[in-house]
Amino acid sequence: MGTTIWNGVRERVEALARADRPRDVLGAWGRHGTAGHRFRLTAPLAESEVAAAEARWGVSLPADYRGFLLEVGAGGAGPQYGLSTLHRTDTGWEWTDPGGDMRHDSLRVAFPTAEERSRHLAAHEGREPARSGFGTQEAFDTAYRLWRDADDDLFDWFASGALCLNHAGCGHCHWLVVTGPERGSMWVDGFSDDGFRPLGTPGARVGFADWYLSWLARCEAADPVARDPRP
Repeated sequence: MGTTIWNGVRERVEALARADRPRDVLGAWGRHGTAGHRFRLTAPLAESEVAAAEARWGVSLPADYRGFLLEVGAGGAGPQYGLSTLHRTDTGWEWTDPGGDMRHDSLRVAFPTAEERSRHLAAHEGREPARSGFGTQEAFDTAYRLWRDADDDLFDWFASGALCLNHAGCGHCHWLVVTGPERGSMWVDGFSDDGFRPLGTPGARVGFADWYLSWLARCEAADPVARDPRP
């Protein structure tokens, strides 16, 4: 195999497990009730294994993430609380779900465009029940609860075509888009009205490799950005 962006990355991660400087890196050492990834990576996968996962879910993984699986590891050490792991189960290949929101069956569905997200969000908000439309408070409360429950369905649709790759803390996760025009870009949920925002700008999206390697460089430098800000 020739030189790639992933050459030496596994060794760099493993060196962090033996170093003193990154002891406070968020998610690494099991603070706040988590086990911590401890800068440990699972073994890389074979080409046939990655291809089997792609075939099962009907996707073609972005090249940089695919290369990571083949050369660095199937998951483990990574930004915040570590990377989701692609592993074989009794029913086939699946990713662990760090946020509890990923739907494997929707991976092949095209990730929604900004226009589609805006249109669906507006339609949902337009269905918000008004108290004046109900004879009793109980009837209104029931209708409002059903409307709020629909938020979960809307979020599931917003996450179509994306892999939940990590838990970032405080209920937020990072996602890698694997379908549609945004394929290859990293997104974070929970910081915008529609539940998702991209990392980077429309003309300069952040891909998996940039996201992972920038985290690794900050850890090696013991940069406070990579540290856990909580006491």
